Amino acid sequence: MTERRGAAPAVPTGRGVAFGRRTAISLVHSLYRPRVLGAWKVPAQGPVILAVNHSHNVDGPVLLGTSPRPVHFLVKKEAFIGPLDPFLRAIGQIRIDRTAADRAAITGALGVLAAGGVLGIFPEGTRGEGDFAELRGGLAYFAVRSGAPVVPVAVLGTARRGRAVPALPPLRARIDVVFGEPFTAGDGSGRRTRSVMDEATARIRERLSAHLAEARQATGR
Repeated sequence: MTERRGAAPAVPTGRGVAFGRRTAISLVHSLYRPRVLGAWKVPAQGPVILAVNHSHNVDGPVLLGTSPRPVHFLVKKEAFIGPLDPFLRAIGQIRIDRTAADRAAITGALGVLAAGGVLGIFPEGTRGEGDFAELRGGLAYFAVRSGAPVVPVAVLGTARRGRAVPALPPLRARIDVVFGEPFTAGDGSGRRTRSVMDEATARIRERLSAHLAEARQATGR
């Protein structure tokens, strides 16, 4: 993953991230009926990467409002418009340019992990079927470089199949958020060669796909 030059953002304060989490909890629980399974599997301390499937724009807010720990998400730069820009930055979300390797976002994300925080990533890179079929290399890079464990997360019930433009989930709809077992993506060598990254990506795809299948079976989705 080649890094592009740019100003590195400061790691957000705990107060801002905590406020964002409280806001998301209030919003998600007032609009929907989230059912959270396996939250205890998320390590209580230390750096963690939450790898989340992505089928609807509300997946990020839903996870922010159901995660047992505050989450710093990598969020596409297009979301940082108008008053949302300072708000998203204040609550610890990291702006990323998906069209190129964004050095500022990379530095910010690694800073979150170095400080023992939780980094949220949609490894598919963009909203799609939410089935982990296509993974970009960013997750493997962060996992191997930081050594942080990866926790697979399945968010189910936010999107309706067959719709070109997904509608918002109905008011008070049930949304399932299923956390999986943490795992290490790297091979333990500390190397970041292309072959190591390719193997890490394959390992991640296998674990995420298996977790999604288990989550669907457990929830009946």
